[in-house]
Amino acid sequence: MPSPMEIYKLLPKTNCGRCGEKTCMSFAFKLLSGEKKLKDCELLFDEKYSINRKKLEEMLAVVEKAKETGLVVNEDLCIGCANCVVSCPVHVEKDPYNAAVGRGIEMEEPILRIEDGVVKVINISLCRRYGKERTLCVVCRENCPTDAIAFVEEI
Repeated sequence: MPSPMEIYKLLPKTNCGRCGEKTCMSFAFKLLSGEKKLKDCELLFDEKYSINRKKLEEMLAVVEKAKETGLVVNEDLCIGCANCVVSCPVHVEKDPYNAAVGRGIEMEEPILRIEDGVVKVINISLCRRYGKERTLCVVCRENCPTDAIAFVEEI
């Protein structure tokens, strides 16, 4: 997941305001949150910024994959450990002894599943972060040993 500073470094840094923001740094934050698009920065489409624009397009492709919850999985970092799958509160059931048991791997329609050695988002609509009554749940991210899971709105 790119940081606002990584994005800022590739912007024109003129603070021209044509994008509707007072500074390019503010524009970088808005790009990351999805409130602004690259097309909002007219200068990026000048020939001298074409290389930077292409780098930004690649960087922001990760953000574009985020679902309504803002969940982003960096598959390059994922090692397929399934910690996120078994620790997800939606995937957890109580056993006869009232202990929590992760059942995500066995569920027909889990939120997350390991496929081809990496975690995939399968059914985001079940996530606690989804919809109108969203809960700030970060269990999957907190149990990821490689920081492959991030949430856009936390940036």
